[in-house]
Amino acid sequence: MQSTIKTGVRTLTMAQAIAEAIGQEMERDPSVFVMGEDIGKYGGIFSATTGLLDRFGPERIMETPISETAFMGAAAGAAAEGLRPIAELMFVDFFGVCFDQIYNHMAKNSYMSGGALKLPVVITTGIGGGYNDAAQHSQCLYASFAHMPGLKVVVPSNAYDAKGLMAQAIRDDNPVVFCYHKGIMGLSWMSYFEGSTNAVPEEAYAIPFGESRIVREGSDVTIVTLSQMVQKAAIAAEQLAQEGISVEVLDLRTIVPLDRAGVLASVAKTGRVLIADEDYLSFGLSGEIAALVAEHLDTIQLRAPVRRLAVPDVPIPFSRPLEQAVIPQVDAIADAVRGLMRAQPIHQLQQGAQA
Repeated sequence: MQSTIKTGVRTLTMAQAIAEAIGQEMERDPSVFVMGEDIGKYGGIFSATTGLLDRFGPERIMETPISETAFMGAAAGAAAEGLRPIAELMFVDFFGVCFDQIYNHMAKNSYMSGGALKLPVVITTGIGGGYNDAAQHSQCLYASFAHMPGLKVVVPSNAYDAKGLMAQAIRDDNPVVFCYHKGIMGLSWMSYFEGSTNAVPEEAYAIPFGESRIVREGSDVTIVTLSQMVQKAAIAAEQLAQEGISVEVLDLRTIVPLDRAGVLASVAKTGRVLIADEDYLSFGLSGEIAALVAEHLDTIQLRAPVRRLAVPDVPIPFSRPLEQAVIPQVDAIADAVRGLMRAQPIHQLQQGAQA
């Protein structure tokens, strides 16, 4: 997709924005380099490194063998020696073969060295389903990384955020897992949600971690979400507005650190909350947000019980109808919000329980 240049701000896809951020940081800091499978001449399977090989050469855009354990270990070692590697894990589903390098070395060695060792590694990885790539190539799994102390976890929903968050990730002295959803990268060979392609400044900029973004203001219900679910939630909110339901959409942007204050402020404002997530329902992000709200019911007046919408605890199917059924879609989000609006008010439920 061609960029439209207009007074220093262009419309970029997420893939273009990520590649631009990496290129600008490589120009700024010679210790930054990229390693991974098919990241050179091919430009990355999801185009996150397009054009960088021609600019920086094979010593800084390093093709690796198909051995995630080896190059993730190499990234950890390079970071320990003062470099700033970006290691692309092609699909997040592949983390199983190199998880020891990630959660036992990258995540813990700074702590175990008493802070003497810095590990400024960025792991970039493709997440999500929606294009029939079956159970081993379609998961999100960001909550799995968030569960491990020592890792920061970034999940952008649009090109502007992706560029700023990538710059911040590269500059951070801690290991960062940077998850980009394939369905919003703006790739010509697969359909994607247009809301992810937006205006991006030419100059370098960084977006601080732990700051959520209100995508749409509302007064009746808050949808807490991230990644491609932001676009789905925004479409659902537009539909619901035609029915007189005012929906606030909150994009988390990062889950480690998590903008707890931003979540609580939005829920306090609307009194109702739906957590919409493409990760698995059990033991994940949706449960964490629900618990956060529950722990602050002394300061928040809910008008309805907390609701969660996520992937049921099944592998992602290959069949397109089944895949569409298990991954929350726009209609499912809208129906969940309607259910919240119909729900019995919390104080009535409490009174009924006491009776």
